[in-house]
Amino acid sequence: MICILLVAGHGTVLETQIKNDDTGLYSHLAGVPKALLPGIGGKKILDFWWETVNMRQLFTEVYLVTNADKYKYYERWATANDFPVENVVNDGSTTLADRLGAVADLELVIRSRKLQDDIMVIAGDMLCADQNFDIAQVIRFFRSEPGELIIYYELEESEKSSSRGIVEVCRDTHRITRFLEKPQEGLTSSRLASVVFYCIQRDSLSYLSDFLNLQPHATDRSLGRFWEWLINEKRLDVFGMKLPTGFQLIGQVGLSDYTRWLTHYSSKQQDTPAKPITFRSFARVGLMGNPSDGFNGKTIAMSICNFWAEVSLVESQTLVLVPHPLNDPTEFGSLQDLFCISRKEGYLGGLRLLQATCKKFYQFCSKQGIALTKQNFTLKYDTNIPRQVGLAGSSAIVSATLKCLMKFYNITDDDLPKSIRANFILNVETEELFITAGLQDRVVQVYEGLVYMDFSKKLMEQQGHGEPLVVEAMKTFAELTDQARTALQDKDWRRLAQLMDQNFELRRSVYTDECLGPGNLTMVQLARQFGSAVKLPGSGGAVVGLCLDEARLVRLRRHQKYYRRKVERATTTRGTRNKRQVEMRRAFQEAGCVFCVIAPYDPVGRR
Repeated sequence: MICILLVAGHGTVLETQIKNDDTGLYSHLAGVPKALLPGIGGKKILDFWWETVNMRQLFTEVYLVTNADKYKYYERWATANDFPVENVVNDGSTTLADRLGAVADLELVIRSRKLQDDIMVIAGDMLCADQNFDIAQVIRFFRSEPGELIIYYELEESEKSSSRGIVEVCRDTHRITRFLEKPQEGLTSSRLASVVFYCIQRDSLSYLSDFLNLQPHATDRSLGRFWEWLINEKRLDVFGMKLPTGFQLIGQVGLSDYTRWLTHYSSKQQDTPAKPITFRSFARVGLMGNPSDGFNGKTIAMSICNFWAEVSLVESQTLVLVPHPLNDPTEFGSLQDLFCISRKEGYLGGLRLLQATCKKFYQFCSKQGIALTKQNFTLKYDTNIPRQVGLAGSSAIVSATLKCLMKFYNITDDDLPKSIRANFILNVETEELFITAGLQDRVVQVYEGLVYMDFSKKLMEQQGHGEPLVVEAMKTFAELTDQARTALQDKDWRRLAQLMDQNFELRRSVYTDECLGPGNLTMVQLARQFGSAVKLPGSGGAVVGLCLDEARLVRLRRHQKYYRRKVERATTTRGTRNKRQVEMRRAFQEAGCVFCVIAPYDPVGRR
């Protein structure tokens, strides 16, 4: 592949304003072409692009196309930066009036140097917020698609679509369905802007001369007009790849634009400690319907804020995954200590979850046409979610890690919608780590709060994911879930309690007592003897209860002779809900269990 850097533009506005500036601050830049103006950290703007593409393993040659007026500047730059001077191409123009046009400049170097390879074209005088992005990732995506490639970014609020080439992109195929060169406001709702950053297949290079034959005037020979013709009229297959960063100094800009954006980008590069990015994801309890989420059923689940996984990401020189001192032990007091810990907790901590999420994230972005920067980071986690009790501890770590990665790389909800995010988290566990898992945990941790979910087979096949609403599946569980949803909306807690008990008994009849195990059954019995509705909130190891009033205790007393004395004792000592809570806590603790009052998480109120 060959890379061509275009710097043949005549930047009359910026050059004139620098020359006429009264402050004297920019007098030393008079006559200097835009691409050779100081960029971030004192480097010239062109220096960053040369560093990015100066990779022999990716490009056989790199060419620079300039004009006769500024040729000597670029010749001097080439000598000082180990750029082959013979690859600096002079288009012969000296003023804006006699310019050839960007398409003619590109065709000139291809024709004069007899180039017959795929080419990458970049404007070497534009400023990019993060120029250390992975250029190899761009080339891999280009090679994976059967057509040309356009890089685009999302306009910032202050940018007008009428100042850029705007693309409309099919999210599923990444194909650019329409290109509009500086459209009038209202002509398109798209805010995706194309920049001079393209890949063109060798077999498509002949289109350049075809276009030039149709456009005799330089004003019509912009690359934006070329793509508009190629996509809208010739219907050539052109695909888009998104850079989640901003571009500036595009086209005719002035001194105020240059100084404002230079200050903005430079402030982001100062040698100040990077601010950590931190996110939490919460444990969840299944209130109704589980385990039908694994069988195309319906569920209601709730995130709780007193159990969480927290992940922190901070930019660093190398990519580091920090082991958790408790959950990823590498030092032990003795061989016996290692034996006891390994027998009780297994061999696998949370570090593998971080690594698998990072791997899957890069894979997803590559496949979805999102070019990431080459920034590195340090990632660490903490969690207080009990292990192996069905509270979705592992998916909480994955979910929090994904939030951090999205924030760090500026990946938006449009790039990775919530409906797709739940599948992503599930795939990290099932495809990368072979953890048996269902969708419920991930959906609740993505949407947060109290979530009603439908995993019906028809809906899943149509959409590729479930939604936190509608339809049917595993019939009996689904009916209970729909009834529980109504009870929640009506605040009919008595009915909800009945449904929770029915949910457990249905699960018990399907899975049998032997499968559920004596530990789970003991916790259910303990909760029920204190008048609490109860069920398993996950795969096992914990129960979730809903405490009701005195009337329920009386009914339970009639139907549970075995626990009559304990219920009567609880009734006489309870008095208030708080007292009953104390008695329940004591009973659970005496049975060797941990009793905890869970706190629902409200994503709206953030509590």
